[in-house]
Amino acid sequence: MADKNDFFDMHAHGFVRVATATPCHRTADIAFNIEGIVAEARKGHDQNVDLIVYPELSVSSYAIDDLLLQGALQDASERAIAAIAEQCADLTPVLVIGAPLKRYDKLYNCAVVIARGEVLGVVPKSYLPNYREFYEKRYFSHGRDCRDLWIAINGEEVPFGVDLVFAAANLPGFTFAAEICEDFWAPYPPGDLAAMAGAHIICNLSASPITIGRADDRHMHCRATSSRAICAYVYSASGHGESTTDLGWDGQGVVYEMGALLAQSVRFDLDPELCVVDVDTDRIVGERLRNKTFGDAADANGRPEESYRRIVFEHAYEAGDIGLERPLRRFPFVPNNPKTLDEDCYEAFNIQVDALMRRIQATGAKSLIIGISGGLDSTHALIVAAKACDRLGMPRSAIRGYTMPGFGTSEGTKSNAWKLMEAFGITAEEIDIKPAARQMLSDMGHPFATGEEPEDGTVYDVTFENVQAGLRTDYLFRLAGHHGGFVIGTGDLSELALGWCTYGVGDQMSHYGVNSGVPKTLIQYLIGWTIRTEQFLPDASEVLRAVLGTEISPELVPVGEDEEIQSTEGTIGPYALHDFFLHHCVRYGQRPGKIAFLAWHAWHDADQGEWPIGDDDQHRLEYDLEEIAHWLEVFLKRFFEFSQFKRSAMPNGPKVSSQGALSPRGDWRAPSDAVADLWIAELKAALPDSLDR
Repeated sequence: MADKNDFFDMHAHGFVRVATATPCHRTADIAFNIEGIVAEARKGHDQNVDLIVYPELSVSSYAIDDLLLQGALQDASERAIAAIAEQCADLTPVLVIGAPLKRYDKLYNCAVVIARGEVLGVVPKSYLPNYREFYEKRYFSHGRDCRDLWIAINGEEVPFGVDLVFAAANLPGFTFAAEICEDFWAPYPPGDLAAMAGAHIICNLSASPITIGRADDRHMHCRATSSRAICAYVYSASGHGESTTDLGWDGQGVVYEMGALLAQSVRFDLDPELCVVDVDTDRIVGERLRNKTFGDAADANGRPEESYRRIVFEHAYEAGDIGLERPLRRFPFVPNNPKTLDEDCYEAFNIQVDALMRRIQATGAKSLIIGISGGLDSTHALIVAAKACDRLGMPRSAIRGYTMPGFGTSEGTKSNAWKLMEAFGITAEEIDIKPAARQMLSDMGHPFATGEEPEDGTVYDVTFENVQAGLRTDYLFRLAGHHGGFVIGTGDLSELALGWCTYGVGDQMSHYGVNSGVPKTLIQYLIGWTIRTEQFLPDASEVLRAVLGTEISPELVPVGEDEEIQSTEGTIGPYALHDFFLHHCVRYGQRPGKIAFLAWHAWHDADQGEWPIGDDDQHRLEYDLEEIAHWLEVFLKRFFEFSQFKRSAMPNGPKVSSQGALSPRGDWRAPSDAVADLWIAELKAALPDSLDR
């Protein structure tokens, strides 16, 4: 096991703390601007920031027109670099500041990188806007061809050019490059090439005056670049203090990571601001390894990592537990953007509906066979089937629903099953499987039927449960043949991940697994969405609410003397946690120790988030590290070792979430005879040695 400080050190898990800065600023007042830049650097130091990105020409001001051609201002700007470096020599953050700098007889709009009092390098702006309000070619030379060059700053030669990638020798993943404002509006931004050269973080120093709609344009470009270049994108625009002779400024700062918005500043703020967030460079590295198109693009562009200069530096940072400044989604499969929430749910639901419609058309099915338990999965499958029939103009009576009570079936779920079938207007029947189950158990000589006391005292064993699950599926397949239809599988992605399904002639098998790409938390949310958006009549919605309020249970074991029903989550763990593990393990290949670290930050405090369904007393909203470690070990054992053989033989079913699926013909290919030892060992090695397990 690891030291507690090691486990809780976000740097050890591949995170880098970045910030956009909107400093105190005054037009062409370089002395004042130095103070503002240094003040934000000190704030960043106090907040353990690793990298601060300032606005374009933050030393001199941007909108000063012909003042940029004044020798006095140029000289003062160069001296400002030395002053800032000296005053920040004892501070942790690497600074990326904007300044006009001369190289021989040309003036360049530059990004200057400073670390611990040393100027590491200077990157010139590649594309100079010269349209509408912009007139940069009047003052600056472009830097597109500047490669393998040097520039003298206050008598010291430092690397100069667009071929620079900066890398911390002692913090793997902390590699970054810079582009300036207009560069990322170009059809082929230089930042994309720098990303292919190995930069995981792209910094954009921007002036970008504000007009109606421009903030959305910036978001669009930052999101697109971070997604396309598989990187973190740190954008910092000029704010209050720039000249408003003809323009306005909003001080927008945003940080995106692989298409996701992590943080944004307060716009139009009079006070200086530091927008701080932790980016996951480990995640970026992993995604680039998986995405072979990224590597192919680098090859097609001449392998830029060979032509870029890698400026290596020792980064001074605070090791240990400094927290995690990052939004973490407790429910990564559940849509969380309020602006697109309804659209995202509509899309997820209709992926399933459209897929089922196509399967109905392809098979010419006369009926759809579903086992209706009154639980979440079969309810959602019924919802999808009903909508598919409606769209195809088929009568809902073509859906043949069967409730098949067994030894553990409760009156509540049986009642819900009948209410569901009646509310949706399907053909409803009941088949009591208990007589057939007793006969099979008797034929097998099982203690439940013979009355003999088993050696371990357990009558309700796996065989007892699987006999019931197998009989239900056997009936469904025979009914499908009898009625000229096919069996709709109800099992979900979470159950497939954990192997929580009976193999072969059991709930693992069907003719089409309509829920196989939908994890449990998303099924719960989509059922809630169908209620909120009134997809069906009120009587159907009333039953759906009852289903959502029912504890998840296979109901294969009779209620005991304590009146406690068989609880799925009590046996295998909370689905909310398992879906969190599944997302980070399968989609991003994260190490178990890091998954535990992320899960603790997401779940240790009940005030950090709420169950998105609404009022639900069945879901705890916090878990301590001991619980997280326990259930994560259960997940690793079940996912890597116990259940792949079930997924290798799983039926067809649609992928729904971009966060991943488990079809052996799609997202996940793995051997059925692997062991989980490596992942469990990594988890145990990463956990604090003080953890009481």
